Amino acid sequence: MTGLVYKSTGSWYTVKTENGNIYQCRIKGKFRLSGIKSTNPIAVGDYVDFTVETKNHEQTGVIHNIHQRDNYIVRKSVNLSKQTHIIASNIDQVFLLITINNPPTLTSFIDRFLVSAKAYAVQVILLFNKVDTYTEHTILDLKYLSSLYTSIGYKCIDISAKTNKNIDKVKMLMLDKVSMFSGHSGVGKSTLVNAIEPKLNLKTKEISTQHMQGQHTTTFAEMFDLSFNAKIIDTPGIKGFGLVNMEKDEVSDYFPEFFKLKQDCKFNNCLHVKEPKCAVKTALENNELAYSRYRSYLQILEGEDEHYRTDIFENE
Repeated sequence: MTGLVYKSTGSWYTVKTENGNIYQCRIKGKFRLSGIKSTNPIAVGDYVDFTVETKNHEQTGVIHNIHQRDNYIVRKSVNLSKQTHIIASNIDQVFLLITINNPPTLTSFIDRFLVSAKAYAVQVILLFNKVDTYTEHTILDLKYLSSLYTSIGYKCIDISAKTNKNIDKVKMLMLDKVSMFSGHSGVGKSTLVNAIEPKLNLKTKEISTQHMQGQHTTTFAEMFDLSFNAKIIDTPGIKGFGLVNMEKDEVSDYFPEFFKLKQDCKFNNCLHVKEPKCAVKTALENNELAYSRYRSYLQILEGEDEHYRTDIFENE
């Protein structure tokens, strides 16, 4: 029997078959997938083959095969740095929710997410949420970021999950697709999903005023069927985004604006750091590239973690 994984709780997986039947399944033995040392060999969005077992009048499934993935979003495991965590697979697009100051979403986090998504062939749309709460100053910050990422080639939409601003635009983009919602805790993922599909009634929590951080409301990634022919994957809030298996000479390929300039560098293997006649550094000096993007690039290149409590526009 074949089905689609809708929820993973670590040891049990909720699998839905094509005819709509739902089974609670577990894994048979250990899976090794394409050399990935993952804390979760099976992810939401995976297609799996399983056999049905009946015990005490209850039917459960045993997964014995995972179909090849079209793509997936992966990051380093928080507690086990040598292992990875696959957030979801077989995704048509990811909506990355961003808030300017409630809580703050730093450009370093945005850029790491975009780099990882591009490396694994996942399209990202940036949603700037909570615009109904923004002051004149934060609106300027929003316009700057939106303009920056639009110029690179990313679709950006200003939304308010609470007032339904531009929610229809988001729903139109979701038609006939599997969409993942991601971002820091507290950026309004569950509120947005409830605005898109009120009958789901996902739990929401307020921001911790002491630390301006969100509180986790989603413990595990979970897929939902929507009433307008779309699927969503709601994910736990992500604090950091560690990148996986990326060689230094390929990092710039996942920055679209750097990749366009690469052919104009003197050296084919230019890392855009200390090399002479570097087109990327020249563009940076001429204010044709955003300093925040170059700073993120250097952090990734040097293997540094994100700096979480620095100002979002520091040195810009």
